[in-house]
Amino acid sequence: MDDFLWVEKYRPQKISDTILPKSIKKTFGDIVKGGDLHNMLLTGTAGTGKTTIAKALCNELDLDYLLINGSEESGIDTLRNKIKKFASSVSLQGGYKVVILDEADYLNPQSTQPALRGFIEEFSANCRFILTCNFKNRIIEPLHSRCSVIEFNMSKKDSGVLCGEMLKRIQFILDSEDVTYDVPVIAELIMKHMPDWRRVLNELQRYSVSGIIDTGILVTLSEVSVNELMKSLQRKDFKKMRQWVADNIDTEPAAVFRKIYDNMSEYAEPQSIPQLVLILADYQYKNAFVADHELNIVACCTEIMAGVKFK
Repeated sequence: MDDFLWVEKYRPQKISDTILPKSIKKTFGDIVKGGDLHNMLLTGTAGTGKTTIAKALCNELDLDYLLINGSEESGIDTLRNKIKKFASSVSLQGGYKVVILDEADYLNPQSTQPALRGFIEEFSANCRFILTCNFKNRIIEPLHSRCSVIEFNMSKKDSGVLCGEMLKRIQFILDSEDVTYDVPVIAELIMKHMPDWRRVLNELQRYSVSGIIDTGILVTLSEVSVNELMKSLQRKDFKKMRQWVADNIDTEPAAVFRKIYDNMSEYAEPQSIPQLVLILADYQYKNAFVADHELNIVACCTEIMAGVKFK
């Protein structure tokens, strides 16, 4: 399956191959040269390369690592079972082990995160921890103080250079996959989704089934379908709204909230927009803690139908 997904098949294995600002690459390059990995919290928007960097560090330093997705395994049992068992055993490679906690902002802040701080100290002689997150404010302060916090920020000065690097990388991937493409279209797609490189690759792979990348990729199905959602909200059609959410549940919830936000001025009355913004912000915050994301999105849409006046 990993060989099928371009984001995995072409994931950079070395720090030097990643597409990041020079200052950030230098930080990680110095860690590899020094040969000493410390506990880190990598934070930034989705698809910028946080997990790739974590894996590349372990590969270049030849360290055993365990990858845990915090959005799928967020409970205290993950710590007690998987992490403790891995961290307490001796590495066959020699040296220390590394636990990569991907999407650590989804770990329970009342139980799992407080327990994790104890694990970091308990296994400090044998194990290092790398946490990745999109929202660093969801990580409790004691974990911040136990880790070096590195932010994956991209300035306007960096963006042009990085987009150029991404264009070259995509051309190499498409040539390798025997996909015909239009360079201006690829460039526009990169500008549209930057700095979410993962999103760019996923969109390309999805659209490349036909064997050609043309302007059609710029009008994605998700953008067409969000209009269907807005019309359902406008008509207060609960059944169709719920069906839309079920059909699009594989979409990141934050992206759904953002799409509603981006389209609200077209559908909602101006005096209702402030209320709509508050509703979206409330449910986006709740999204980090709820057990059922589909239910949370449906609840958000229901409140929008009840409390927002549409044109």
